[in-house]
Amino acid sequence: MTTPQHKIGSGFGARSTTEDVLDGIDLSGRTAIVTGGYSGLGLETTRALAAAGARVVVPARRRAAAQEAVEGIEGVETDDLDLSDLDSVRGFTERFLDSGRKVDIVINSAGIMACPETRVGPGWEAQFATNHLGHYTLINRLWPAIAPGGARVIAVSSGAHGMGVRWDDVHFERGYDRWQAYGQAKAANVLFAVHLDALGRDAGVRAFAVHPGSILTPLQRHLAKAEMVDAGWIDEKGNATDPTFKTPGQGATTQVWAATSPQLTGLGGVYCEDCDIAEPAAEGSEGGVHAHATDPEQAARLWALSAELTGVDAFAAAT
Repeated sequence: MTTPQHKIGSGFGARSTTEDVLDGIDLSGRTAIVTGGYSGLGLETTRALAAAGARVVVPARRRAAAQEAVEGIEGVETDDLDLSDLDSVRGFTERFLDSGRKVDIVINSAGIMACPETRVGPGWEAQFATNHLGHYTLINRLWPAIAPGGARVIAVSSGAHGMGVRWDDVHFERGYDRWQAYGQAKAANVLFAVHLDALGRDAGVRAFAVHPGSILTPLQRHLAKAEMVDAGWIDEKGNATDPTFKTPGQGATTQVWAATSPQLTGLGGVYCEDCDIAEPAAEGSEGGVHAHATDPEQAARLWALSAELTGVDAFAAAT
């Protein structure tokens, strides 16, 4: 069985910067939406896209904090968005659609990781709801603005996607494990990109999932310092000790590359890492993408489940 999951020789790598991948790329006149675009990798992404000329919309759960973080970055605006609240998602998308703008890039960078058991909406597990269902709803409701521009949609995933989806209990009602729940949400991000690409490619919309690498950012807010020391990520003073860790700027580079690179023209529905398309994961090795995360049947199954849970599907009339 053939797969598009093979490196294309981009010329970039793990230590490339956003400046490297945007060299010669002019985003003037383009509009980008970056969820979580005011913190960690998202903020670095916002800065990079704006520096290349894009108008960047940063919808945020903590809008005041977002406004403070992006202050002084030309071409950036903020709005209200809580991905764990589908009414909030609908409100943001309605405001954006009412503006009459099309969107050229959407980067789903916001997320939570390994949080204590939390229930949102009708009792949904918070990591699946926020990292996946909120972004699923966002893209489907924004579709009238996404399709006309032939946008690229980037789903920020993780190497944790290898844990897969717990199909018989996606909301962990039979025992919660924070890391399994995180891994499930990250697998869902990849599967979402796979099926969105399949649905959207005739409209010129392409979707990619990306693994940014290991980076110390506010994403680790729910982890105890001792846990990160034991994992070998940091020392007792909080300094990074793992040489494979990237800076936030390096971590943002793959999603910026996937969103803008002409090297990916005509491609989509793939998982990227270190500024290239990833290879299939080899048994027992680090890196790569696991087959279950790019399985079209599982991707379609997740899409159907997401539509059932949220009541939203921009493609329902066409399927």
